[in-house]
Amino acid sequence: MNSTNRKIIIFDDDEYVVSICQYILEENGWEVHFYTDCINAIEKVSAVMPDIILMDNWIPDEGGIVTTQLLKSSPALKNTPVIYFSANNDIQALANTAGADEFLAKRFDLEDLERIIEASLRKD
Repeated sequence: MNSTNRKIIIFDDDEYVVSICQYILEENGWEVHFYTDCINAIEKVSAVMPDIILMDNWIPDEGGIVTTQLLKSSPALKNTPVIYFSANNDIQALANTAGADEFLAKRFDLEDLERIIEASLRKD
């Protein structure tokens, strides 16, 4: 991944998932921000203005669907790609309901993570 100075936000309350994603992304030049809840999601995302967002379905408080819909309804943030990720069997349906740009089923391998991020960025 060629992502010098790119910023990503991870919304996930699973510390293991966050730590692995953070390690891989930082090794590839990303500036990683993460949150374990969705409280004030618009403010959090607006403060960082990331190139991409990884959104867990089961994130505490509003949850991934409502939070993604909220972000996509914001004029300033609606074009920020959101990759929805979850261990649910119906991840594609959840991502569609949320209005996410892409989805990634958990237990993904790192190549899948890198591929889906790059694909989302190319859509800009």
